[in-house]
Amino acid sequence: MFTGLVETQGKVIALKPEGPGVRLSLESPLIAGSASLGDSISVNGCCLTVVSIEENVVDFEAGEETLKRTNLGQLKNGSLVNLERSLQLGDRLGGHLVTGHIDTTATLVQRNNDGEWCTMWFQVPPETTRQMASKGSVTIDGISLTLVDVTNDRFSVALIPHTLDATTLGKREVGDIVNIETDLLAKYVQRQLETDPKH
Repeated sequence: MFTGLVETQGKVIALKPEGPGVRLSLESPLIAGSASLGDSISVNGCCLTVVSIEENVVDFEAGEETLKRTNLGQLKNGSLVNLERSLQLGDRLGGHLVTGHIDTTATLVQRNNDGEWCTMWFQVPPETTRQMASKGSVTIDGISLTLVDVTNDRFSVALIPHTLDATTLGKREVGDIVNIETDLLAKYVQRQLETDPKH
């Protein structure tokens, strides 16, 4: 479980084919210096397990399904990713509850810069927006954000300068693909409505 508060960015230094997936090597002094083998780390919002640590480099294994259903399959040497260590009991919950299980990907279709601030619009499958509401929560590439507007197949978020500087969103351009996790509570509400015989 995570909060969606990105702690640091990591740089991809190697992608090695391994079985049907890849071994992903990330350079991150913060994560490498505090993680242990078997720890769960959010990598662009996707929960991955630490399989090796050597100096400032942390290795993960990503399977074929993960590579197809997330933007991790588009990574290359030099790519930057958002990283967050898993939540511990007693930690402050500054974002919202994030599982690290990606629901879908979205495409950045509009970027409106206003000085150091920015509003971004993303396109998603229509079934995804059924779990979204204005002023609700969404996780984009592991970043907990507040939804501004939600339409049938699009949503927008407003980004402050700190978020743009501290995460990969500041470098995102129209056409880029991002990972999306909708709010956990919204999933349960939708499931309840779907199974309620009164509806």
